[in-house]
Amino acid sequence: MFSVSCREVGVDCDFVGKGESEKELMDNLVDHAIKDHGFTREDVLKPEMQEKIKAHIHKS
Repeated sequence: MFSVSCREVGVDCDFVGKGESEKELMDNLVDHAIKDHGFTREDVLKPEMQEKIKAHIHKS
């Protein structure tokens, strides 16, 4: 299981994204960021944001 929280990437939100793979986790984070934070898909897929997210991914 892979996980990362919004707070870990600098967003004031208690959401914790989870997925069985990094791809599933990223898909869940993108959906959440668009739906709940008003981000665009392009915002979330920017290299800077991807690096920030990947630096905080936990594997359990």
